[in-house]
Amino acid sequence: MRIRPGRVEETLKPANAERQVQVTAEQLPLHCPLPGAYLWNSHPKVYLPIEATGTAVCPYCGTRYVLVDKT
Repeated sequence: MRIRPGRVEETLKPANAERQVQVTAEQLPLHCPLPGAYLWNSHPKVYLPIEATGTAVCPYCGTRYVLVDKT
């Protein structure tokens, strides 16, 4: 990807760039891809149930999400 100064691409992350992501309770309900990622070149948004086990894996891209307690 080419980055040009002053363009939106500077603030967005490539979709599914990280294979493990830590999320907090404030980010729930959890969905993949996360906000701030390019949606046009990724998979459809899918909501992931993470509350019961503390982890979830996206069935599309395999990204693993871990719920962390921020107390």
